[in-house]
Amino acid sequence: MTTRVPMTVDGEASLRNELKQLKSVERPRVIQAISDAREHGDLKENAEYHAAREQQSFIEGRIQEIESKLSAAQVIDVNNIENTGKVIFGVTVKLYNLDTEEQVTYQICGEDEADIKAGKLSVSSPIARALIGKSEGDVVAIRVPSGTVEYEIETVEHL
Repeated sequence: MTTRVPMTVDGEASLRNELKQLKSVERPRVIQAISDAREHGDLKENAEYHAAREQQSFIEGRIQEIESKLSAAQVIDVNNIENTGKVIFGVTVKLYNLDTEEQVTYQICGEDEADIKAGKLSVSSPIARALIGKSEGDVVAIRVPSGTVEYEIETVEHL
């Protein structure tokens, strides 16, 4: 039995686009580069050949990795889930830091989609784990490396 890995609709689309690019553009380009390098003769001392083979190995590995992730993905579209104000996977949550009085907005997403600079938090991150199951208006104390930060959940949106 495979473990299902939660993924947002955008995360799945991003992986499918990368897979399409690798299969239809990158793979043929590398195969052509290997073919061209073979025509240059002695393969033992042919740097272009070895570089192309290494790149081919990387591309094939990435294709397998993406296909594996997609086959284990459980795509969750929060737009199809009623907004109850509760923090669940895929929602966008606006938080108010009670200490610094700053607002931050995060989308809770799958591990592969996480990008803190883009406001995407991995569902397994300490902040996301502390928020899951809480509701709008709740104050959540989150342990971070520098101590404990208290956030008030201002809004939970299904975007």
